Amino acid sequence: MGMADYKGKVNNIQDTPFGYTLSVIGGKWKMVIIYLLAENEPVRFNDLKRQIGTITYKTLSSQLKELEADGMVTRKEYPQIPPKVEYSLTDKAKTLLPVLEELCEWGAKNQNN
Repeated sequence: MGMADYKGKVNNIQDTPFGYTLSVIGGKWKMVIIYLLAENEPVRFNDLKRQIGTITYKTLSSQLKELEADGMVTRKEYPQIPPKVEYSLTDKAKTLLPVLEELCEWGAKNQNN
C-alpha cells in the first residue's frame, strides 16, 4: 500500500500508516538517535549526547523516553554507583534500518545537486 491508497479516505494524516511512522520517527532527533544506536549499540546516554553534540540533555532524555514508549528502544539500567544505563534498538526498530539506509543513499546522491 502506498500513500495514494489513503487519499480521500481519512480525515487526518495521522490515521494512516505514514502518519503512524512519522509519529514514531518524525522530528529533528529520533532518526539520528536510531542511526547512532544502530552503528554503536549499546550506547550510554552521555555517549549519545556527545555524538549528537547540539542536543540538550532534556531533549535527548525525552526523545529516548518516547522511542522507548513506542517500542523502538530498550533501556537497560545496571545497579551500580555511579548508575550505568545503556540504550539499544529493539527488533522493531531494526526493521527500519533498510529504510534509513535508503535515506542515506538518497542524501549521498542529492546533497551536492
